[in-house]
Amino acid sequence: MTRIGAHLNDEDPVAAAQAIGAAAVQFFLGDPQGWKAPTFPGGDADKLRAAFAEADIYPYVHAYYTINVASANNRIRIPSRKLLDQQLKAAAKIGAKGLIVHGGHVTAGTDPEEGYDSWRKAVERIDRPVPMLIENTAGGDGAMARSFDAIARLWDAVADAGNDGDVGFCLDTCHAHAAGEDLAGIVDRIKAITGRVDLIHCNNSRDEFGSGRDRHAPLETGQIDPGLLVEVIRSAGATVICETPNPADDVRWLRRQLGDRQPVT
Repeated sequence: MTRIGAHLNDEDPVAAAQAIGAAAVQFFLGDPQGWKAPTFPGGDADKLRAAFAEADIYPYVHAYYTINVASANNRIRIPSRKLLDQQLKAAAKIGAKGLIVHGGHVTAGTDPEEGYDSWRKAVERIDRPVPMLIENTAGGDGAMARSFDAIARLWDAVADAGNDGDVGFCLDTCHAHAAGEDLAGIVDRIKAITGRVDLIHCNNSRDEFGSGRDRHAPLETGQIDPGLLVEVIRSAGATVICETPNPADDVRWLRRQLGDRQPVT
């Protein structure tokens, strides 16, 4: 049974998810472009946790885009670790199934090994009361998680840090397409590296294969064959989050493709 949901920016994520028939929902705990400590929709973490449980909706939190624990710049790396720690603890308070964080990057002229070593230190030093799901990214020459070769190096660093199973992987289909990674057989290929796929960000792409551009499109109208997106979901067997312009339409479309075999709230 595959849970299908969406990223929704709303002060009441439970009601917003129910309104589109989603069995999972992803959201931010604050301004994704900022550095402030996380806040809770509605202001009460305990009530939000209880509401998700009662509605049987799986919550996921997406960490802020500003977080870059791979950075060689202390003024970015150290606050990134602090904020990532805060986000993980806040996600745990609402019963989140995971916190999604981008792999980050190093700037031009910096040895990528410095970034992987910074990731190793972050995994060693930050407690994870909920699974921390590292997401593949679309572009950037210094990206830690763009190509599969880069992801393999990142996973070696995570393993060296003593990952006890609480560091997982979020596969974004648009990002993989933009990075020049073929979606055919992609789940088996990534599992050969990470051993797991914990979450699918199911997004089509407005741009061509290998473009490096992260611009999401509706599932039926982008540059990726919609049937291939469905095959990725079936192969992964993981919860699905749509981060598309019209997520309600895409949630309904995916439910039809998968035979509507998911919880209905």
